[in-house]
Amino acid sequence: MAPPSVFRVAFLVSFSVFLTVMLGFGLPCLLNAAMRMLGLPETSVTECIVVLYLVYVLYVATPRIPRGLVEVRGKAVFVTGCDSGFGHALAKHLHKLGFVVFAGCLFKDKGGEGAKELEEFHSDRMKVVQLDVCSDEQVDQAAEYVKENLEDTETGLWAVVNNAGLSTFGEVEFTPMDTYKQVSEVNLWGTIRVTKAVLPLIRRAKGRVVNLSSISGRMGGALQSAYSVSKYGVEAFSDCLRYEMKTWGVKVSIIEPGNFTAATSIMTWDAMASTANKMWSEASSQVKEDYGKAHFEHLMAPIRSYINSGQKDPASVLDDITDAIASKRPYTRYHPMEPHRWIRVQLMTHLPGAISDFLYF
Repeated sequence: MAPPSVFRVAFLVSFSVFLTVMLGFGLPCLLNAAMRMLGLPETSVTECIVVLYLVYVLYVATPRIPRGLVEVRGKAVFVTGCDSGFGHALAKHLHKLGFVVFAGCLFKDKGGEGAKELEEFHSDRMKVVQLDVCSDEQVDQAAEYVKENLEDTETGLWAVVNNAGLSTFGEVEFTPMDTYKQVSEVNLWGTIRVTKAVLPLIRRAKGRVVNLSSISGRMGGALQSAYSVSKYGVEAFSDCLRYEMKTWGVKVSIIEPGNFTAATSIMTWDAMASTANKMWSEASSQVKEDYGKAHFEHLMAPIRSYINSGQKDPASVLDDITDAIASKRPYTRYHPMEPHRWIRVQLMTHLPGAISDFLYF
């Protein structure tokens, strides 16, 4: 597991110290004043809260404590969405580490470039399989292929990484119901479908389930309803599965990347422009009249900015997925993202809604 960058550590530590000092001076006074008004004795509880918060943020900001690694030899990992992006890079990365990799590719049967590149490894540890996560038939066939090609079926499958995903954007009134269904079919139902198909093999190995969610699975945002709905579902499914699998010794982890659009090409400028034109042309006359074309273009501006920004190196995501697979004690959630996005997630998910809405919307 690569340690966080010096910039990220310095930024988060500085922010934690600043916030701790502010809380240390302000919060005790406010709470003690409230205690006096209520006629209750003043205590040092607030100081303890601040210290605990400082320890928590420092824990998040500093490099991870080594937690031991499992033996890689003979362990197999099934990865979905390996045509491009995170999945493609992860398949090659895990193969390099010595894992047996079953790489599920949507376009293998159509001669997709990503599948071809993986097949050109000509390695017994790189097995490319046709996989459309929206197809019950293909998922069952892929699961059977994995089972038949494991070195030791009694040992089972060590890990599945549900990476296949679909991204989209748009205001609620401009997003067709079919888009909601399509995105959830891939991101949520595809994750559930694949997990259920291989879970008996995972249980046998007391292995790992690693699900790719998103920062949008922790907090919603304008123009993200269809995508966020699907990723919130992945978060809920993963939590429930983690509780259920604890008895079997199976670890379930969630990866919540920030903006890696530039690194994965999951959304290109041309695709964004095409989607925006389609949304406007298919919108009802009432919606077009209420919003107006100028306002609609204004709404699209943040998406254009989002595509052109973000991290271009997927290494932090690959490192976190690898840690979830190979660590003896993996984390429940991983947050590979820029410091300012991490801070926003903490504020959006911990502050009262009225305050977080005021800060960001």
